[in-house]
Amino acid sequence: MALSAAPLDEPRGLRAPERVRAVWVSWVAAARSGDHDAFASLHGHFGRLVHAVIIARVPAADASDLVQDVFLLVFQKLSQLEDDQSFPAWLTQLARNRASRHLRDAHPSAPLEDAPQVAAPDRSAGPDAKKILTALHALPEAYAETLAMRLIEGMTGPEIAERTGLTPGSVRVNLHRGMALLRQKLGLSPPNEALDDE
Repeated sequence: MALSAAPLDEPRGLRAPERVRAVWVSWVAAARSGDHDAFASLHGHFGRLVHAVIIARVPAADASDLVQDVFLLVFQKLSQLEDDQSFPAWLTQLARNRASRHLRDAHPSAPLEDAPQVAAPDRSAGPDAKKILTALHALPEAYAETLAMRLIEGMTGPEIAERTGLTPGSVRVNLHRGMALLRQKLGLSPPNEALDDE
């Protein structure tokens, strides 16, 4: 969802990231006062961030429901947030806590013994999504979350930096190191160095 979701006046004289921050900070204040449109704008702006944080930890089938749980918590607890500028960090921690609680409370299901055996399609050309998510779950938190934002949610480096509060340099480092670890866990060879420079 674009930032123009709520009709708010954008402060002039600020660089783009500061303008974006000023807009969502005003959404936080308005949502705290009961403005449902502002809350919807927060959900639209930060929904992919929350989904990435959660899917970096839990099975994909559970992620959407947990994202909604997190935003329900935001709705219930927003009045407790003391500094509107810290909303992304607070939101990210709520998402991490919800994912951790889900994993702690999850009961592994027993394998289906009587399920019909179907031949799996040949995916020898590369790893499938399940294998990639399993490898992503094994990465350090900072790398897994940043990679999920980039690879799964399609967020750009500047979008990741703006929504997380990380510096653009930190985002680049997390993506570079995280991708190297992910390739290693998947048993893939490093990319051709000539292609990296393009």
